[in-house]
Amino acid sequence: MRVITGKYKGRKLVAPRDEARPTLDRMKETLFNILNPRLNGATVVDLFAGSGQLAIESLSRGAARAILCDNSRDALAAIRSNFDKIGVEPQIVFGDFRDCLNRLGCQADIFFVDPPYKSNYYDEVLGIISDKNLLSERGVVVCEHAANDFLPEQAGDLVCYDRRKIGTVEFCFYKRS
Repeated sequence: MRVITGKYKGRKLVAPRDEARPTLDRMKETLFNILNPRLNGATVVDLFAGSGQLAIESLSRGAARAILCDNSRDALAAIRSNFDKIGVEPQIVFGDFRDCLNRLGCQADIFFVDPPYKSNYYDEVLGIISDKNLLSERGVVVCEHAANDFLPEQAGDLVCYDRRKIGTVEFCFYKRS
C-alpha cells in the first residue's frame, strides 16, 4: 500500500493487523481520478478509516483537512504510523461512525464510507449525513461496497449519481439532490 501521487507520492503505508481489505492501488487511482477536481482545499471525512490511506491520498492531492474515524485500536495505531510518515498530525475521532458524525461540527466536501462488507451500515450512514446536513453543497459521499450488493438510489436528500464497478468492488457516488 502506498500513496499514488501528489506531495506524499511513493510513501509506503501500513495496514492495521485486523484490516481485511485495504483499497487496492488500481481502485484508488480510478477513485481519485474521479474526485481530483473536488480535492483542492476540501474537507474530507474518512469513516471506517482503517489505515487512513484515503485521507492521506486526499491530503497528498490538495485537500486542506482530513478527519478520520475508526473504532479499532489497531486502526488507530496504523493511522498514527502512516501520518507520522507524512509529517502531519491526524485529526481522529476514536469511536464508531455515529460518534464521529454526531461530533463532526462542520460540513465536509468528501465522505469516504467503507464499512465492513455485509455490515448494513450504508443506509444508516447516508441517513445521518442527510439528516444532519453534513455534506457541503457541492460535496460527494463515496461508498465502497461489494459489487453484488446494491445500495439505494436515494437516501434522504442524497441521490446516487454515479456507480463505478472495478472487479468485485463498486463505488457509489452520492450528492445532494
